[in-house]
Amino acid sequence: MLLYAWKQASPRITRFAAGHHGSLTRRIAWARSLHMTHEQTIGPDPDPESFSHTHFPKTGQGNKGPPNHTDRNDAMSSASHSSKEHAVISMFDLFSIGIGPSSSHTVGPMRAGAIFVHDLRKSALIESVARIKLALYGSLAATGKGHMTPQALLLGLEGAECETVDTETVPIRFEAIKKNKCLALGKDMPEKGPVKVIEFDYDRDLEWKWGQTLPMHSNGMRFSVFNHDGDLLATNDFYSIGGGFVVNGLMAVADKPGPRPAASNNARSENDPDAVTNALASLNEAAITPSQKESHPVDVMENVYYKSITRDDVEGGRREGTESNMALSQPALPSPSKLDSSEQKAPKEPRFPFRTMSQLLALTRKHNLTIAQIVYENELTWYTPEEIEEKIINIWNVMDEGIRAGVLSEQEVLPGSLQMKRRAPKLYNRLIRGLYMGPRRLGHMRGSSDTINVPLDSHESPSSAAAIASSSNASGGYVPSIKTRSSSRVPTIRGSFQHEIMPVPPRRTNFPAMDWLSCWAIATNEQVAAGGRIVIAPTLGAAGIIPSVLRYVVEFVALTPEDEENLVKTFLLTAAAIGMLFKRGATISAAEGGCMAEVGTSCSMAAAAFAACMGGSPEVIEQAAETAIEHNLGLTCDPVDGLVQAPCIERNAVGAVKAVVSANLALSTEGIHTVTLDEAIQAARLTAADMHTKYKETSLSGLATTVKIPVAVPDC
Repeated sequence: MLLYAWKQASPRITRFAAGHHGSLTRRIAWARSLHMTHEQTIGPDPDPESFSHTHFPKTGQGNKGPPNHTDRNDAMSSASHSSKEHAVISMFDLFSIGIGPSSSHTVGPMRAGAIFVHDLRKSALIESVARIKLALYGSLAATGKGHMTPQALLLGLEGAECETVDTETVPIRFEAIKKNKCLALGKDMPEKGPVKVIEFDYDRDLEWKWGQTLPMHSNGMRFSVFNHDGDLLATNDFYSIGGGFVVNGLMAVADKPGPRPAASNNARSENDPDAVTNALASLNEAAITPSQKESHPVDVMENVYYKSITRDDVEGGRREGTESNMALSQPALPSPSKLDSSEQKAPKEPRFPFRTMSQLLALTRKHNLTIAQIVYENELTWYTPEEIEEKIINIWNVMDEGIRAGVLSEQEVLPGSLQMKRRAPKLYNRLIRGLYMGPRRLGHMRGSSDTINVPLDSHESPSSAAAIASSSNASGGYVPSIKTRSSSRVPTIRGSFQHEIMPVPPRRTNFPAMDWLSCWAIATNEQVAAGGRIVIAPTLGAAGIIPSVLRYVVEFVALTPEDEENLVKTFLLTAAAIGMLFKRGATISAAEGGCMAEVGTSCSMAAAAFAACMGGSPEVIEQAAETAIEHNLGLTCDPVDGLVQAPCIERNAVGAVKAVVSANLALSTEGIHTVTLDEAIQAARLTAADMHTKYKETSLSGLATTVKIPVAVPDC
């Protein structure tokens, strides 16, 4: 006898749903009316029409129907009608540390596995578990193999955490699980509860539900555990909604996991796959103890805005939101120098909640604060100033390390079937050879009057850059010297010299800013593709844009070390504010909104942050963010062979350049614009609703089909 958490959803779930993607209220009501074992099958033909019905209201084209302007207006107004919640309560839930290649397909499943094991421990069921059944749906099934979803899922069940797991051991541990056919639940966290080693057959116990989705989101996962007799003990559904966020309801636990009806008793052998199917088919409702209700949210989507494994670790305000209009009625904030210690203590609710750009601008005018200061004051709700500074610096250090590792990598080819060659090391070598004046430092190497004569051998290996960095570390820093090539080379030119239109010889461009931005963005995303540890900003598929633009600010804008530190904080706090608006008002999940939701959001965040670091007013910052997303609307997600490589890596380089261009346009027009950011975010949500499923991280169309490489399909 089972009780599903989302059948007990409280009225508060409607409040959460009303503002998230404009249609979760309808979806949750639908989900509650379904039996847990029901699976949404997409269309009668092999090509699914759209996953849009699982994310957004029907608006026409995405669902092959005529445009419904009433539904469009309802979707656009749903956000404005619900103003009871802060956008995303903490910037440290938006910027977190994960491992590549994907935040939704790698980080999310790893966290889901850890949550499920935690709930098994809280329910005192883990000792009774003998077998686990895992199922991937929607986009997770379509591109999960190329995104390393199975690896992340199994390591999450073993207790691995994205922030601490040794990334080099991930493939080794995955192969060991498959070879040994056993899984150690919670073994990386023995201090948090018992560890249970169970049998796990990868080919039998992990199912790929092609063409099926769970009710709430296309990135769906279902976990079910059984005892030695084949009786179902517990089950739960998880949804990876982008950026590493995972949502789920209360785990359903069998009240009495005793013998099943005769129909299922006939096939209870552990080696008989029908035993699991029959057990799932015999689910009924039963009671859940109050202690279990305290261990994890009862409401589906309750944990949509935080990333903690257990809700007990999260402040109430981050779980339940707060009234946005309260901040406008508060007295103006005194200057930071006049704040006493009692005022700096974290209150229970954020001081300046907001959920739209118009509300955020109103707060900056009323209290005479910058956008970065508004976000900082809200962070004081949960953290001390010292903790905030430590967390921000840690985020930047991980970003910086990702760039450094990318440009100095000795790996020549990225993992995966595409055999794509790394380009960041060669781009970096080209830049520091003297073609352009390079940065004052890489990582934390300070510039000095000493110069390093970089070898100019055209056959120099990428590892030479590492040697340069090493030697410059020893001497305290370097400024790359500018040298001409020791010998001229005769270029090869294709074309006839006996023609009226003479062929053009090769020339060098001179866009150092663009080259540095591209190099740093590519370096970061090559690390993402290789499974490295990277900051989710706000997703891993778009993780190269914000570090690249921030690196540019640090190298070419900051005047002093003190100025550099302030600009890093200003940049990340401002970017977080814009990211919060997108997560609240649209989506940051490519499975919902294509690459528009990832690269578009990151580009908008970086543009706003760059404008802030250039001294732009809040109105200019809004225009920069709006310009960036406006020219990313409709951007599709069609990864070739299901890998986060083509076109993902280059797209981050283009996004970084576009962010700076957008900011410069805003700075040159002093914030005078026609389209507001709130309107652009609404447009992004509607565009995502209309976008066909084939362009939502499924590798079913676009480049994924025109490039003649088969889509990665697991052996089933």
